[in-house]
Amino acid sequence: MSVSEEYRVDLHVKVLDEAVVSRAKRVGLNALVYAPHFTPLDRIERTASEYADDDLDVIPAREIFTGSWANRKHVLALDLDSPIPDFISLSTAVDECVRQNAVILVPHPTFATVSLGESELRTYHHAIDGIELFNPKHLPFHNRRASRLADRLDLPGFASSYAHIGRTVGAAWTAFEAVDGPESLSDALRTGGPRTVTHQRGAARVATTMTELAHLGWENTWTKAKRLLRPDRVPTHPGNRRYRGRFDDGAVY
Repeated sequence: MSVSEEYRVDLHVKVLDEAVVSRAKRVGLNALVYAPHFTPLDRIERTASEYADDDLDVIPAREIFTGSWANRKHVLALDLDSPIPDFISLSTAVDECVRQNAVILVPHPTFATVSLGESELRTYHHAIDGIELFNPKHLPFHNRRASRLADRLDLPGFASSYAHIGRTVGAAWTAFEAVDGPESLSDALRTGGPRTVTHQRGAARVATTMTELAHLGWENTWTKAKRLLRPDRVPTHPGNRRYRGRFDDGAVY
């Protein structure tokens, strides 16, 4: 594509298959950022490569689950050079992302008990490259609060579908100027490059929110219980041999 055109990116999806790719193209996206839960970076990269083609970039990323169950904070990292586990402290995750010069985005700010709040945003302001302004799982007041935070802290904004269900992909996206691929997207995110946030409105937006919130309820019952009972069995646990003990000091449990 020409750099004079918009580069439309759904900056955070959890699902990826042929139907997702078809939907992304149908709604006019140029790229998806693929960051499934509790999945090692090498697996994400392989899957992203499998589904990317000349018409759609699929960019691997990690949503890192930091902190204890009572104090969880999520960080979305793009352009990683090496894997980072879940279940580490927020400071450890941010320090490692900075060391790798990764792009650090804040998904669903202040939402429920799993998000960075204003105090964390101020503490790590120097490292943060963007804050999510619209997420379909949010109610309207969540999105308004996120926008106020972005304005108050002078942080660039973005939107994503945060799709856990295929039909949610493309419910929100961010359109960048002067971007023509994953590398220049990372540059635009790091430098606060010009962008426009777009999302569904009206009945379609309400239906998407209700569907995704229903999925959240299911995800937070049995699937969470399994991780809580045996976190060491999760492949992104810091004790997994793929991390070679590098994060033992920062592990929360």
